[in-house]
Amino acid sequence: MTIGELAGRFGLPTHVLRHWESVGLLNPDRHESGHRRYGPADLRRIAMILMGKDAGLGLPAIRELFSSGNPMDHDGVLREHLEVLERRIADAQAAKTMIEHALACPNPFDTCPHANAQIEARIPPPGAPSPPLTPAHHLSP
Repeated sequence: MTIGELAGRFGLPTHVLRHWESVGLLNPDRHESGHRRYGPADLRRIAMILMGKDAGLGLPAIRELFSSGNPMDHDGVLREHLEVLERRIADAQAAKTMIEHALACPNPFDTCPHANAQIEARIPPPGAPSPPLTPAHHLSP
């Protein structure tokens, strides 16, 4: 397959496949004219890259997992990512609980005892060091 055929099969722009090649995730065969040629192994490799991305792994982590014949040779990468996912799930669950309470609370937000307790808990004491910002703290335009 050509790069265009392969990209189209996965619904990806061709520049994505070129980028994955530049970072060491793909290594297609080359036709004598220099054009990339992809085969069944490349189909599987792209499917695995997409699975890794769906799981939230970055390209460096995926490359490390692919650096040996068995991704489980790098189970530390997976364990570390699992911890990240568990934190994200806990944060999402806390946000869901807060929103569910806000929707069910009969009190206005500024008089809700639960909301006021949450607000007070988020205010750092005087002289406390500033916590680092997380992506959730950045406002989208």
